[in-house]
Amino acid sequence: MDLMAMMGKMKETQQRIEDTKKRLDTVLIDEQSTDGLLKVTITANNTIKNISVSDALLEDKEQLEDYLVTVINKAIEKATRVNLTELDAVTKVDMPMIPGMEDMFK
Repeated sequence: MDLMAMMGKMKETQQRIEDTKKRLDTVLIDEQSTDGLLKVTITANNTIKNISVSDALLEDKEQLEDYLVTVINKAIEKATRVNLTELDAVTKVDMPMIPGMEDMFK
C-alpha cells in the first residue's frame, strides 16, 4: 500500500471513529440496585442521563450514597465495555497496520 493510500485510509478510519463516538452518545445503558430502589441510565460514552431514587432511600443518606457509588460504577463498567468493543471493531477492520504501531490500537 502506498503512503497516499494509507493516509487516505487512516483519515477514513478516523472519521468512522468519530461517527462511532457520536453514535455511542445515543446508546443507553441501564443499571439498577438489586432491590430496584435506585436506577441509573448512562450513555456508552459515560454521560449520566437519568438517576431514579425510590422514596425509601431518601430516609437513609448513607445507604443512598452507597447505592449511588455501586450502581453508577456498574453502569460505567458496562458502558466502557460497549464503548471499547465498538471502537475496537472500527479500528481493527479499517486501520492499516503500520510496522511498529500495532501497540497503539490495543
